[in-house]
This record gives sequence, structure tokens and C-alpha cells, in this order.
Amino acid sequence: MSGEAADTGPTVRRLADWSAADLRDLAAEHGTPLYVTDLGRVRGNVARLRAAFPDADVRYAVKAHTGRPVLEAVREAGLGAECAAAGEVVRALDAGFESVQYTAVNPPAGDLDIVVDRWRAGADLTVVAGARDTLDRLRDRGFDGRLAIRVDPGVGAGHHEKVTTGGHAKFGVPYDRAAEVVGDARADFDVVGVHAHAGSGISGDDLSAHRELVARMGDLAREVGDLEFVDVGGGFGVPYREDEPPLDLPAVADATREALGAVDARLAVEPGRYVVADAGVLLTRVNTVKPVDDAGSTGPVPVVAGVDAGMTTLLRPAMYDAYHAIRNLTDDRPERPVTVAGPVCETADLFCEARPMPSPRRDDLLAIGNAGAYGYEMASTYNSRPRPAEVVRDGDETRLARERETIAGVTALEVDR
Repeated sequence: MSGEAADTGPTVRRLADWSAADLRDLAAEHGTPLYVTDLGRVRGNVARLRAAFPDADVRYAVKAHTGRPVLEAVREAGLGAECAAAGEVVRALDAGFESVQYTAVNPPAGDLDIVVDRWRAGADLTVVAGARDTLDRLRDRGFDGRLAIRVDPGVGAGHHEKVTTGGHAKFGVPYDRAAEVVGDARADFDVVGVHAHAGSGISGDDLSAHRELVARMGDLAREVGDLEFVDVGGGFGVPYREDEPPLDLPAVADATREALGAVDARLAVEPGRYVVADAGVLLTRVNTVKPVDDAGSTGPVPVVAGVDAGMTTLLRPAMYDAYHAIRNLTDDRPERPVTVAGPVCETADLFCEARPMPSPRRDDLLAIGNAGAYGYEMASTYNSRPRPAEVVRDGDETRLARERETIAGVTALEVDR
């Protein structure tokens, strides 16, 4: 589990590649639930992106993982930062990013105030606006800096309908009005780019939609002219299932450049998941094992393994029906159908259902793979459950990155009247 050199390493890291002994040691030292992030893998993923897109401006989508060690590793490896909220802008600047892109989606007033204040104080910021109303609100705050216009390209893709952003009216100005909006904005802002994003978790099956989006953005860039960049978003997928092949990133890059065509502007992409997903695992411990009443079964009797992590720790299975590989790190035993369930009183609080895996016992340690993207970031205190701790591995060093939250921490903001 030691960090990889920046220019080496496999194109995908499977859950089976993590050292079970190392993970057991970390759980013993720090308790569970516990997120583990390998900064060496983060750097390796960045290196693959830069190799595939050597002439592009590659910006890390900060929302995938905002932990300071991850942000610093990404910055040191040469990526910029793309932020979806004012808090992410602040974290990116605090982590040392010299230039930051803020992609505002229906931005709250407080977010705009923070971002404009940082810009006024000298931060190198580019604001991406997806509505004329946002332009008016920026004018009202005296912002006349670097601006890009987000466009609804009319085409989207992604692993789930809830993350398919392209083609939804929430995101960007309509494509057929984009040139007009760019022209109007140039009177008051330094318009440096146009932006669109198809969705999240794009795989080889979605490349046709991605190519169509990129082609439309190329056409728009040639129409409006005088741009610094054309940002076609990120959303590059990773193989969550053990038998899925890794994304052919060079093929995606070639398809992107071909679809964009000749433009007098630099291509920009903003991957997040690809950078951090397979750099992280979630460790959780079995606390309850009970058989399922399945009198008609002719094979092993299914069981429910209750664990100390749940949908408040890793939301993706409940939110998106997402598949995550699960590995029992304790002992090799005969397999049986196992449902791994969390402690929240909702049926959605399941990590898998009737999946073949070694028969669980109380205190077994389970590892959940590909938890580095949108794992800790989407954790919540629902049911007043404290958020988990996180440790980072950097070569042979391990350090605590986020302390385990306490119940006192959960209630700290409450006002006693």
C-alpha cells in the first residue's frame, strides 16, 4: 500500500490490491468506520491524466475530495482547482492553489460575497456563470474580472440520472443563446472561456454523448472567438465492479481533441472522481450477524451482516444504487449470500444485498473499495451519528487527516435558549 511513483502504476487499483495486513493495522489503531486515502495513488492518477491531456488545462474537481492532504498532493502534481462552492474556493486557496475556477450553479448570496471578496483581495479567480441573473449579481458586487459562460449543450451522460448534468435546464444558459450571452457579458467582464459538463461517471459507453458535447462546444468557441479556454468538464468514470475494464483514458483524450476540432483556445478538463476514487477505501466492522429466513433455499442460508458504517458514512449506494466492491479482511471462509447493512433505520441503508462473500462473524473487518470520491464528502450527521475519521498514507508514512467526530461535535452549534 506504499505510494507509487508519479509515472508508474496500474491504470486501475482494485480492492484486492490493498494490503489486508496494513488495513487491519490501521483499523486497530484508529477504530472504525475509517476512511483510508493513499496519496501515492492520487499522484499516479494525476500523472496519467497529464500524460493523456498534455496540452490541456487539467483542473481537479475539488468536490470529489476536499481533504487538505489530497488538495496539496494534487496541487504539487500540477493540476489546477475547479470549485463548486465558496467553501471549496476557500479550501483550495488555503491549500496553495494559485489560480482557482469557481463554477457557480444558482450561487447563494453568501457564496458570491465570499468569492468576490477573495477576488478583490487579490486571488486569481475565474468565475463560471450559468445564468444572466448571475451576471447581474456579479455586476452588483463590482466584479469585472475573469469570467466564463456555462452552457447547457443539450446532451448529457453519466452513471445515474441524478448526476447527468448536460441537457438539464438547471445547468448553464441554453446553447442557442450562448453566443449572445457571451457577447453581452464582454461589455462588463473579461470573458475568457466557455464551459459545459455532460455528467459524472462517464464510461466508454457514454463517449458518443461526450463527443457530441465537445463538438458543440468547439462550434460555439469558433463562433464567439477570442477565448482563452474551452472547458468540456470532467466526469471520467472508474470501474467500480471487479470485472469492469478501466477507462481507456488515452482514447477519451483522443476522442475529445478530435471532437473539439481546431479552436484558437486551450482545451480544459476538470476530472475529480478519476483522481481520487480508487485511492480510497472505507473500513467498517461487523457488529451483528443474523440469518435470513429463506426456507426455500437449496444452498447456503443468506445472512445479514450489520456494520458500524452506514449511509451516513458512505451515501453513494443509497443515493445512486451504486456498486462498491466489499472484501472481508479477517479470514478466508466458505462463501454465502451476505447482505451488508448499516445502523440507520432505513431500508436504503445497505452496502450490498445477497452478495457472495466469506461467511461473516462479529468483529470481522470489511473494506469497501473505490471510496475515495464522494465518500467522506457526502458523509452526514443524520441520526446524530458522528462522521468518521480519515487517515492518509504517503509512501511508508501514515497520518491522521481528519479526527473522528464526537457527539459533542455534532451538537456544538446548537444554541441553548
